[in-house]
Amino acid sequence: MYDWYRRGLRLLDSGHPAAAAQLLARASGVAPQARSVREALARALFDAGRHGEALEEFRVVAESDPADDYAQFGWGLSAARVGDFETAVEHLALAVAMSPGTKHYRTALTQARATLRARAGGAGR
Repeated sequence: MYDWYRRGLRLLDSGHPAAAAQLLARASGVAPQARSVREALARALFDAGRHGEALEEFRVVAESDPADDYAQFGWGLSAARVGDFETAVEHLALAVAMSPGTKHYRTALTQARATLRARAGGAGR
């Protein structure tokens, strides 16, 4: 399992998220409670464009440790990518509250809120 995890991280870091996701999914199947493996799998899935699956992995990690700001951020960003901006804002706001100095968290939250406002403004037209 550890070898799959390490190889998966190397693939992810070298720009091969789909291949990384395959190895990390194997590792996660062997050790489903390993948060670091699930987070790496979520990152690989997200980078491979599999945002719905990434959302589920980030959700599992965040629910196992609600104080994990990166998992909250990943959950929120994945939710935005699948078009669920209400969920995106909720989890991105949590990430920002936990780590207010992280610029990309704030940027993602601002964008998700703007999308919600634009959708609300266009609802009656």
